[in-house]
Amino acid sequence: MTGWRLGYSVWPETLVDKATRLAVNCHSCVNASAQYAGLAALEGPQINVTQMVAAFDERRKVIVERLNALPGFRCRTPGGAFYAFPNIEDTGFDAKTLQNRLLEEVGVATVAGTSFGALGEGFIRFSYASSTEASSRPSSASTDFLTNPCRSFASFRW
Repeated sequence: MTGWRLGYSVWPETLVDKATRLAVNCHSCVNASAQYAGLAALEGPQINVTQMVAAFDERRKVIVERLNALPGFRCRTPGGAFYAFPNIEDTGFDAKTLQNRLLEEVGVATVAGTSFGALGEGFIRFSYASSTEASSRPSSASTDFLTNPCRSFASFRW
């Protein structure tokens, strides 16, 4: 249920009270329509779940392979969600600069790792929530940019 911001967790009984106190203000008050949609997703037919798991697995493989082929990128295979978080330290760019230049010069949207805190420097986040084709597009544009970062790609669009 991408984007609904609805979820649940399973905890050992001894930690439930502590986890509840810690998290109650972070995720309470989910609107009723999202709760009903979540219930329908859990209780309804699950055939699409299997198909989507396979599709996200394929997208993950494609984006990790292509990110690792980019100059200066090192990307581990993510274990959850639908984001790749490559290390970009060897590109010569800081996270915010690379985020901005990829967006402005080649139309590739990413999120600087520093958006998640100071320890995110040296990383940027790519989403592979859309189709496999769309998830792989950033790699070709990014390769061109990283190979020749002084060249302007302002006119480059998909």
